[in-house]
Amino acid sequence: MHPRVCLHQVGFLSEPTPAFLDFCRAIGVAHTTLANPHMLGPTALDDTLAALRKGGVQATNLTQPFARYPDLEHDTGEAADRLNAAIDAAAVLGCHHLYIVSGPRGRLDWEQAAERLAELLVPCRHHAVRQNVTLSIETANLLNADIHFTHTLDDTIRAAEIAGIGVTLDLGACWFEGDLRAKFRRAMPLVRLVQLNDYVPGDRSTPCRAVPGDGVVPLERLIADLLDGGYDGVFDLELTGPRIEAEGHRAAFQRAAENLSEILTRLGA
Repeated sequence: MHPRVCLHQVGFLSEPTPAFLDFCRAIGVAHTTLANPHMLGPTALDDTLAALRKGGVQATNLTQPFARYPDLEHDTGEAADRLNAAIDAAAVLGCHHLYIVSGPRGRLDWEQAAERLAELLVPCRHHAVRQNVTLSIETANLLNADIHFTHTLDDTIRAAEIAGIGVTLDLGACWFEGDLRAKFRRAMPLVRLVQLNDYVPGDRSTPCRAVPGDGVVPLERLIADLLDGGYDGVFDLELTGPRIEAEGHRAAFQRAAENLSEILTRLGA
């Protein structure tokens, strides 16, 4: 397996975290993106740490929703408290990157939401520095407006610049945008993680993710552009939705990891 392949736990939430880590270890994937263990039960952090101590796989990224209940407009510090707890969990697990979805904007316009996000993140940015954890915000499609407000790569870069954090670049949410090569170059100083999946025309659900190679996303070309632009991190497979469920998440993740590994090898990553 190529050493830059990473698997995202979101597709494995039907199984305990140790089972997910054992699966990654068994198929030779060394990197994972984990959900904040504090969201998965009272023993999840200890269970995850014990599973990681077996070796062979590491928590490379952690994910945490921000300002969902209440939203960005009405939050009075609850989101920062939860994110700081997630930053602490990341530090315990030896994970140096945590990305967020922003939370909905409420009645704020885009610019107000971006400024509000930056304001709410101030204590988290300082705490993350103390814990040696880097923060970023991801791109997510418009159908996630109930939990997020950056739905294009341009807007994700803008929000990250305003908030003083990095970018998680999800190709599944922006592969169809124009002038991507130039956008990649602009984003690259901020990019902390690249996520990917495929899309099969006609799928209308959300999420509607597919195994790389099953759809029409020009992943090899896009990955090549990212590599040419200087990206040196892992490539995170975030797979959920009806196609993944129909195939079975274990089979889909293994096939996806193998397909991505072949692409990275061909590109000399």
